[in-house]
Amino acid sequence: MYFSTAEFTAPDKSDVWARKLSETYFSLEAECHNAAEFQGELKSWSLGVMGLSEMECDGVLYHRRREHFAKEQDASLLITIPHKGDVHFKQAARDTKCGPGAFLVERGDMPYEFWHAKRNRLWVLKVPTASVRSRLGATDRLGSLTFDATGGVGSYFVGAVRNTIECIDMIADAGRDMAGQHLLDLLCLSMRSDDRILDSNSSTIRAAHLQRAEQYIRDNLANPNLSSQLVAESCGISLRYLQRLFAETDNSIVGYIRDKRLTRCDEALRMVGETSTVANIAYKWGFYDQAQFCKHYRKRFGCTPTDTRRQIRLEAAREG
Repeated sequence: MYFSTAEFTAPDKSDVWARKLSETYFSLEAECHNAAEFQGELKSWSLGVMGLSEMECDGVLYHRRREHFAKEQDASLLITIPHKGDVHFKQAARDTKCGPGAFLVERGDMPYEFWHAKRNRLWVLKVPTASVRSRLGATDRLGSLTFDATGGVGSYFVGAVRNTIECIDMIADAGRDMAGQHLLDLLCLSMRSDDRILDSNSSTIRAAHLQRAEQYIRDNLANPNLSSQLVAESCGISLRYLQRLFAETDNSIVGYIRDKRLTRCDEALRMVGETSTVANIAYKWGFYDQAQFCKHYRKRFGCTPTDTRRQIRLEAAREG
């Protein structure tokens, strides 16, 4: 999808630009530094559960207010990669700056301000918070964090974003779905080792044991033998101790595993190019009883797996 403000002659293009970005990401307001002469271009693509866009525009200030997300049910993160200059971001008590060679994480479930004073080019990924949580754990501390992209996995992640954008017009739906999964995994891998995303109590031994157990589960969701006992043995702790750790978080090991598996199943069902049956998708992620899978899925997402797949394909057909 391509959009340009050059197509509009409105004296104030702030509202026009804000409406288009609200459709692409989520509801927000825009204040253009020079509303009458403001110029902006936006290209956007769907990559399965993830959205990817490239924009270039003049100086602008964005507001995401509480009323914008008060009724939203599904939280998202925006990952911004600037190219021509710094962007500034303020959320909660954090006020940060991100320039070329890094990427910024923005939480969509909290108010924020985002701005750049001069014309800039940005790559932006919209990622479901649940998908990041199923791979990385708690996302509460991610907002306003910047991550280095000049080396290591961070550089690989940004390079993969670049390659995807350059080749997107040659990639069919199935390939775009897989590209989205690849970018999502690289994003989470690039953030995983950063101590800033850990819970505030992560320095305690018990919290460290719980974090290691949760990460083992997230890394082994497709293992058909994944069980409470296997998690305990792999983390070098007793089953009883592991059960107490999860009980302290008002959760159970079985419930935690089921929740993360449901998220992965939902991702697969939302991939237009995924040809596996609902039963095969459920089986791949550890659900061997189809009736139980459908029951848990409906309780979590408010509809059946078949309803989700049908709705996604109808939307894709309308857009196509």
